[in-house]
Amino acid sequence: MSTKFRHTMLAVGLLAAAPMAGTAMAEPGGCLKYGAVGAVGGHMAHHGVLGAAGGCATGMVRRHEYRKGLREKAALWDKEHPADPNQSWLERHRNEKTYQQKATLWDAEHPSNATNSPTGTNAGAPATPPQK
Repeated sequence: MSTKFRHTMLAVGLLAAAPMAGTAMAEPGGCLKYGAVGAVGGHMAHHGVLGAAGGCATGMVRRHEYRKGLREKAALWDKEHPADPNQSWLERHRNEKTYQQKATLWDAEHPSNATNSPTGTNAGAPATPPQK
């Protein structure tokens, strides 16, 4: 294969993958992001691999807690907004929202729980109603 052909194919592949790069959800960093930070921190203490492993584990736990919080808020939203039993399966499927959308809607309907928003620091815990 010629070099020109390979470069052309690489350019076509990168252009085809470019639209997919913008569809990532705004989540806390996972293994790669925290692992890189841990590796830098570990490098300063002469334990780069150990720092990378610890950072990776921390990133995985943080992302898991974030997604768990979204699922809990989505369940709360579903409880308050049950599906219309008169709709067909196709209509219910078409109107279905993602966990992220449901959590955002739940936060919008319950503004007193703003500290528990999916983008905030306490995304893992569902908010409790204020005590009277």
